[in-house]
Amino acid sequence: MSKILSTQMSGLFQRIIQSEEEAIEETSRLLAQASIGQGNVYFACFGELQAIEISALHGAEPFTNLKSWSPTASLTEADRVCIFTSKSDNSEALSLAKKLYENFIPFSVVSSEAKSETNELSDLAYTYVSMKIRGGILPHPTKLGERVVIPNLMAALFIYEAIKLNYDEMISDDDEL
Repeated sequence: MSKILSTQMSGLFQRIIQSEEEAIEETSRLLAQASIGQGNVYFACFGELQAIEISALHGAEPFTNLKSWSPTASLTEADRVCIFTSKSDNSEALSLAKKLYENFIPFSVVSSEAKSETNELSDLAYTYVSMKIRGGILPHPTKLGERVVIPNLMAALFIYEAIKLNYDEMISDDDEL
Protein backbone atom coordinates (compact mmCIF):
# COMPACT_ATOMS: atom_id res chain seq x y z
CA MET A 1 0.00 0.00 0.00
CA SER A 2 2.84 2.42 0.74
CA LYS A 3 4.07 2.24 -2.88
CA ILE A 4 0.56 3.07 -4.09
CA LEU A 5 0.41 5.99 -1.64
CA SER A 6 3.78 7.26 -2.86
CA THR A 7 2.65 7.05 -6.49
CA GLN A 8 -0.66 8.80 -5.76
CA MET A 9 1.05 11.60 -3.79
CA SER A 10 3.61 12.11 -6.55
CA GLY A 11 0.76 12.36 -9.07
CA LEU A 12 -1.08 14.87 -6.86
CA PHE A 13 2.01 17.07 -6.54
CA GLN A 14 2.53 16.95 -10.31
CA ARG A 15 -1.10 17.98 -10.94
CA ILE A 16 -0.73 20.88 -8.52
CA ILE A 17 2.43 22.19 -10.20
CA GLN A 18 1.10 21.67 -13.73
CA SER A 19 -2.10 23.59 -13.17
CA GLU A 20 -1.39 25.90 -10.21
CA GLU A 21 2.19 27.09 -10.81
CA GLU A 22 1.08 30.53 -11.98
CA ALA A 23 -1.35 30.94 -9.05
CA ILE A 24 1.41 29.90 -6.62
CA GLU A 25 3.74 32.53 -8.10
CA GLU A 26 1.02 35.20 -7.97
CA THR A 27 0.35 34.29 -4.33
CA SER A 28 4.05 34.60 -3.50
CA ARG A 29 4.12 38.00 -5.19
CA LEU A 30 1.03 39.15 -3.29
CA LEU A 31 2.56 38.14 0.05
CA ALA A 32 5.92 39.70 -0.85
CA GLN A 33 4.17 43.06 -1.28
CA ALA A 34 3.69 43.19 2.51
CA SER A 35 7.35 42.41 3.23
CA ILE A 36 8.65 44.87 0.67
CA GLY A 37 6.24 47.52 1.95
CA GLN A 38 5.27 48.35 5.50
CA GLY A 39 2.96 45.40 6.15
CA ASN A 40 2.98 41.96 7.68
CA VAL A 41 2.04 38.56 6.33
CA TYR A 42 -0.58 36.47 8.12
CA PHE A 43 -1.65 32.87 7.52
CA ALA A 44 -5.25 32.19 8.57
CA CYS A 45 -5.36 28.41 8.77
CA PHE A 46 -8.50 26.43 9.53
CA GLY A 47 -9.00 22.86 10.74
CA GLU A 48 -6.10 20.49 10.27
CA LEU A 49 -4.35 23.09 8.11
CA GLN A 50 -3.41 25.01 11.28
CA ALA A 51 -0.25 22.93 11.03
CA ILE A 52 0.82 25.21 8.16
CA GLU A 53 1.01 28.26 10.44
CA ILE A 54 2.83 26.28 13.14
CA SER A 55 5.42 25.11 10.59
CA ALA A 56 5.73 28.59 9.07
CA LEU A 57 6.25 30.25 12.45
CA HIS A 58 8.27 27.62 14.32
CA GLY A 59 9.79 25.32 11.69
CA ALA A 60 13.45 24.99 10.75
CA GLU A 61 13.06 27.78 8.16
CA PRO A 62 10.41 30.24 9.40
CA PHE A 63 8.44 32.31 6.90
CA THR A 64 9.94 35.81 6.87
CA ASN A 65 7.72 38.60 8.20
CA LEU A 66 4.93 36.21 9.22
CA LYS A 67 2.87 37.22 12.23
CA SER A 68 0.51 34.96 14.12
CA TRP A 69 -3.07 35.47 12.96
CA SER A 70 -6.13 35.43 15.21
CA PRO A 71 -9.66 36.73 14.69
CA THR A 72 -8.71 39.76 16.82
CA ALA A 73 -5.62 40.70 14.77
CA SER A 74 -5.57 44.34 13.68
CA LEU A 75 -4.94 44.27 9.94
CA THR A 76 -4.14 47.20 7.65
CA GLU A 77 -4.22 47.66 3.88
CA ALA A 78 -0.43 47.11 3.88
CA ASP A 79 -0.86 43.60 5.31
CA ARG A 80 -1.43 40.44 3.27
CA VAL A 81 -3.27 37.30 4.35
CA CYS A 82 -3.19 33.76 3.01
CA ILE A 83 -6.18 31.64 4.01
CA PHE A 84 -5.61 27.87 4.15
CA THR A 85 -8.80 25.78 4.34
CA SER A 86 -9.69 22.23 3.35
CA LYS A 87 -13.14 23.27 2.18
CA SER A 88 -14.05 26.45 0.33
CA ASP A 89 -17.40 26.56 2.14
CA ASN A 90 -15.76 26.78 5.59
CA SER A 91 -17.85 29.43 7.38
CA GLU A 92 -14.91 30.93 9.31
CA ALA A 93 -12.78 31.21 6.18
CA LEU A 94 -15.66 32.76 4.23
CA SER A 95 -16.36 35.25 7.02
CA LEU A 96 -12.71 36.30 7.11
CA ALA A 97 -12.55 36.56 3.31
CA LYS A 98 -15.61 38.84 3.25
CA LYS A 99 -14.13 41.04 6.00
CA LEU A 100 -10.79 41.32 4.18
CA TYR A 101 -12.52 42.03 0.87
CA GLU A 102 -14.70 44.77 2.42
CA ASN A 103 -11.64 46.36 4.07
CA PHE A 104 -9.54 46.28 0.87
CA ILE A 105 -6.91 43.98 2.38
CA PRO A 106 -5.51 41.78 -0.40
CA PHE A 107 -5.54 38.07 0.37
CA SER A 108 -5.03 34.68 -1.19
CA VAL A 109 -6.70 31.35 -0.59
CA VAL A 110 -5.41 27.77 -0.69
CA SER A 111 -8.29 25.27 -0.70
CA SER A 112 -9.19 21.81 -2.00
CA GLU A 113 -11.79 22.80 -4.55
CA ALA A 114 -11.10 24.19 -7.98
CA LYS A 115 -11.81 27.80 -8.86
CA SER A 116 -15.40 28.14 -10.07
CA GLU A 117 -18.43 30.42 -10.23
CA THR A 118 -19.98 28.58 -7.27
CA ASN A 119 -16.80 28.83 -5.17
CA GLU A 120 -17.30 32.10 -3.30
CA LEU A 121 -13.81 32.02 -1.77
CA SER A 122 -12.20 31.85 -5.20
CA ASP A 123 -14.38 34.76 -6.32
CA LEU A 124 -13.36 36.99 -3.38
CA ALA A 125 -9.63 36.17 -3.30
CA TYR A 126 -6.98 38.13 -5.17
CA THR A 127 -5.21 34.82 -5.84
CA TYR A 128 -6.54 31.28 -5.44
CA VAL A 129 -4.62 27.99 -5.38
CA SER A 130 -6.46 24.68 -5.61
CA MET A 131 -5.01 21.64 -3.82
CA LYS A 132 -6.63 19.46 -6.52
CA ILE A 133 -8.21 17.11 -3.97
CA ARG A 134 -11.53 15.58 -4.91
CA GLY A 135 -11.66 12.90 -2.22
CA GLY A 136 -9.65 9.94 -1.02
CA ILE A 137 -6.71 8.74 -3.09
CA LEU A 138 -6.38 5.07 -2.06
CA PRO A 139 -8.90 2.26 -2.39
CA HIS A 140 -9.88 0.88 1.03
CA PRO A 141 -8.44 -2.64 1.38
CA THR A 142 -11.67 -4.20 2.68
CA LYS A 143 -14.52 -2.13 1.22
CA LEU A 144 -15.25 -2.14 -2.49
CA GLY A 145 -14.86 1.20 -4.23
CA GLU A 146 -14.44 3.32 -1.09
CA ARG A 147 -11.40 5.59 -1.13
CA VAL A 148 -9.39 6.61 1.91
CA VAL A 149 -6.48 8.96 2.68
CA ILE A 150 -7.55 12.53 2.02
CA PRO A 151 -4.20 14.35 1.79
CA ASN A 152 -5.30 17.93 2.53
CA LEU A 153 -2.40 18.70 4.87
CA MET A 154 0.26 17.15 2.63
CA ALA A 155 -1.03 19.04 -0.42
CA ALA A 156 -1.26 22.30 1.57
CA LEU A 157 2.29 21.85 2.91
CA PHE A 158 3.53 21.22 -0.63
CA ILE A 159 1.84 24.41 -1.84
CA TYR A 160 3.13 26.34 1.20
CA GLU A 161 6.72 25.26 0.43
CA ALA A 162 6.31 26.25 -3.24
CA ILE A 163 4.95 29.66 -2.18
CA LYS A 164 7.80 30.08 0.31
CA LEU A 165 10.48 29.27 -2.28
CA ASN A 166 9.16 31.96 -4.62
CA TYR A 167 8.53 34.42 -1.76
CA ASP A 168 12.05 34.02 -0.34
CA GLU A 169 13.53 34.62 -3.78
CA MET A 170 11.39 37.73 -4.29
CA ILE A 171 12.21 39.34 -0.96
CA SER A 172 15.92 38.48 -1.24
CA ASP A 173 15.99 40.12 -4.69
CA ASP A 174 14.49 43.23 -3.07
CA ASP A 175 17.24 43.24 -0.39
CA GLU A 176 19.88 43.33 -3.13
CA LEU A 177 18.39 46.47 -4.75
